[in-house]
Amino acid sequence: MSWLGSSYSRWMNRWEESLCFRATNRVVRPFDWGLDWASAWPHAPAAGRNGHTPLEWLLQLSRRAVEDSESFFAHRTPDEFELRGPLLRFVSNVTTPYPENNVVHGQWFPGRDPSRAVLVLPHWNAPGDAHNALARGFQKFGVAALRLSLPYHDYRMPAELERADYAVSSNVARTVDATRQAVLDIRCAVDWLERQGARRIAIVGTSLGSCYAFLASAHDARLKVNAFNHCSTFFADVVWTGLSTIHVRQGLEPHLDLETLRELWMAISPVSYFTRFAALPKKSLFLYARYDTTFLPSLSQDTLRRCREYGLDHKVVAMPCGHYTLGESPFKFLDGYHLVSFVLRNLGR
Repeated sequence: MSWLGSSYSRWMNRWEESLCFRATNRVVRPFDWGLDWASAWPHAPAAGRNGHTPLEWLLQLSRRAVEDSESFFAHRTPDEFELRGPLLRFVSNVTTPYPENNVVHGQWFPGRDPSRAVLVLPHWNAPGDAHNALARGFQKFGVAALRLSLPYHDYRMPAELERADYAVSSNVARTVDATRQAVLDIRCAVDWLERQGARRIAIVGTSLGSCYAFLASAHDARLKVNAFNHCSTFFADVVWTGLSTIHVRQGLEPHLDLETLRELWMAISPVSYFTRFAALPKKSLFLYARYDTTFLPSLSQDTLRRCREYGLDHKVVAMPCGHYTLGESPFKFLDGYHLVSFVLRNLGR
C-alpha cells in the first residue's frame, strides 16, 4: 500500500472509531442461553430437552432449523393490517414478552405505480426516521416504499431499553428469535404490499437489515430484486470481530468460543442458505465498505466468493469508506445512488 493509501486508511479508521464511540450507552449484558426463547420454535417440541445440556439442545435446534428452514421461517398472513395515514401496523407472527415488540410498524411512502414496491430495512439501532430519505428517493421515482421497523427498534423498543440490545445480544436464543421474527415480519409485509397491487417487489437492507433481507429473500420467491448494504457470511463472526459489538462479545466470550457461537447461530447466518437463494430467480447488489470495522472486508469477500461459486446474478460495489462513515457525506449520497439506481433498473416498469 502506498503512503497515501496508508494515510487514508488510518484517517478512515480514526473517523470510524470516533463515530462508533459517540454512543456511551452500550451495556455488557449477562450471558444467557435463553432457552425460553427457543421453546416456541417449530422444531422445539419434537427435539425435547431429554437431559441435554443447554448447549446440546440449542445446537440440535440450530441444526434442525437449517435442515428444515422452510418450516423455521414459515409465516402466516396476519388477520388484519391497519394503515393510518402513513403508518402501517400489524401483529407479528412471533409473540414475545414485550407488547411493544409484538406489533410491527411500517412507514408507507406510496408511489405512482402500485405494481412496483420496495421494502427498506434499516440498520441496527436505527432511530425511527432513519432511511426515510432512501424511501423517499424510491417514491420520487414512482416506486412505493415501506420502511419497516426491526424487532426491538424505535416503535417496538421496550421501555426498559435505550438501545435495541435485545435484537443482538449475549442472550443466545433471544438473538435467534429476534432474527426469525424479523424474517417473518418481512414476509408478512410482502403480503400487504401484494394487497396494495405490488407485483414486482424489491428489498433493500442495511447492516443488520441486510442480514434479515438475505434470510427473507432466500425463503421468499416474491423478493426478486435485492440490495444488500454490507454483507457477511456468518452472523457470529460479525458480532465477534466487529467494532460496534465489542460489548456483546464481552458478554459471550467467557462462556463460548467463536466456533461454537457460529454453530449456535448457523440458522440465522446467510451462509446456510446460498443454495436456496441461488435456486430462485433474483438480481442482487452486494455493497461493502473497504474500511469496514464492523462487517470486516474479509467477511464481505467471503460472501462475494460464494456468490461467484453459486452463480448468483449479482453486482458488486466497493465503497471507499467504513461502516459508520457510509452514513456520512459524501458516501451516503453515493450509497443512495447505487441502491436506488440498481433497484429501479432491475425492478422494471
